[in-house]
Amino acid sequence: MSELLRGAPRAEDALAEVARCLLCGSEESELRFEEPPFRVVRCKSCALVWVTPRRDPSRLVEIYQTAYWHSDAAKDFGYTDYQRDASLYRRTYLRRYSAIARHCKTPGEVLDVGCAAGFFLSVMKEKGWRTQGVEVSGYIAEFGRKNYGLDVIVGTLDEAAPVLGDRRFDLITFWDVVEHLPDPIAVLRRAASFLRPGGKLLLETQNVRSLFARVLGQRWQHYKHHEHLYHFDPRTVRELCRQAGLRVIENRARLGGKYVSLGFVRERAGRVHPLLSTLLFPLKLVERSPLYVNLFDEMIVVCEKA
Repeated sequence: MSELLRGAPRAEDALAEVARCLLCGSEESELRFEEPPFRVVRCKSCALVWVTPRRDPSRLVEIYQTAYWHSDAAKDFGYTDYQRDASLYRRTYLRRYSAIARHCKTPGEVLDVGCAAGFFLSVMKEKGWRTQGVEVSGYIAEFGRKNYGLDVIVGTLDEAAPVLGDRRFDLITFWDVVEHLPDPIAVLRRAASFLRPGGKLLLETQNVRSLFARVLGQRWQHYKHHEHLYHFDPRTVRELCRQAGLRVIENRARLGGKYVSLGFVRERAGRVHPLLSTLLFPLKLVERSPLYVNLFDEMIVVCEKA
């Protein structure tokens, strides 16, 4: 497996410093912690948290190919076996459907940006929605096409825009996506242009100010520096949406839980302390057993055009 696909930096990889805050433009930041070559910093003006240095934006998509979805270092990068957990993801989205049903009374057209293997769209299809996906990884997009009969455009949202043309959607979703984007304001602004009047945009991202994140500090499982470029909290995600021309109408952590395998619990516990992974080794015997976990460190944010 190539080091680039695993996400590990190499000497020849060009990493660029990011000194200016995305939200307020300030160049005054403070160091939260460092894991060379990466530093996690916080803006002194608006409290946005981001990772520096990082790859050139044009090369970031390279890490989301085959090895990302079958990583041998998933606690730091990618997933151990993304497709194998299909039933867990689908159960998660079925449980989260209530967040959608509150704001979208009848099925319509949904666009999922960063749709991966299409687990969310497969649930929406069953609920009667007309579905469209956009995904930068051709490898994982093919899984959704073959297994769920989904229409998935391979590329970024900008690259998909000419194909989408004048289509408009009742719902646009970003599940665990905005933290990966080098310019999430621009992408959300572009997405908003595809909303029908009265349409909703839903995004899920991690809350860096959650109790769990603060207790764990740099051991928090969402500090994955190769891929998670920004870390938002309720205030900074609201400002992010405002600058993209969106108004936040709901932000809930209650529905941010996920079904995970006991093997996943053991793997992520190893990030907190290697000894925990050893102590939980017996879980390997039942590692495929599902467990619903909500650490209240994920935000499900619903927006409409401002």
